Amino acid sequence: MALLRVGVLASGSGTNLQAILDSVHGFEAKVVGVASDKADAVALERARAAGVPASVFPLGAYPDRAARDAAIGDWLDAQGAELVVLAGYMAILTPGFIRRFPDKIINIHPSLLPAFPGLAAVQQAIDYGSKLFGATVHFVDEGVDTGAVILQSAIPLPPDADSAAALSLLRPIEHALLPDAIRLIAAGRLSRDPANPRRILITD
Repeated sequence: MALLRVGVLASGSGTNLQAILDSVHGFEAKVVGVASDKADAVALERARAAGVPASVFPLGAYPDRAARDAAIGDWLDAQGAELVVLAGYMAILTPGFIRRFPDKIINIHPSLLPAFPGLAAVQQAIDYGSKLFGATVHFVDEGVDTGAVILQSAIPLPPDADSAAALSLLRPIEHALLPDAIRLIAAGRLSRDPANPRRILITD
């Protein structure tokens, strides 16, 4: 069976990318390219160390976000990407990019969506006094963290934890959930409930 061809977008250290490279790359999927909006993103180094093509698309090199996203899309198409994975990608994607890859973009978010979308999700949970928090893998639509949920996992939120400590507790969960979601997509096990398109069904 052909491996699912995955393009990854990342802005920072790339720990979720590394989890993908370590667990599904060469098995259920093949990472065919890693793009970043930051030239100094460690994720690019991780890609190159794994022999994966890597490229930088700084916003300042393009007239606007739409032009930059079009260039990223062209590059991903050239790599043959069938799924786009946002692994700590901090730039907001334009509607044109999202429409170009319908139901082909997934993201990992550090909250139990629909709770605490957007930036500083963990701090939002702390400020709210939540007893549980977690991570969500979801499809990306044109809203902010509003796409249909694929997988979630929750753990207790320590009452004395600051955002940095809480995020460190979430990392192992993120590193498991994102590869699991890729495996499900690669196996063709995800579908939308005809009675409720927001509900993602997982088949055996």
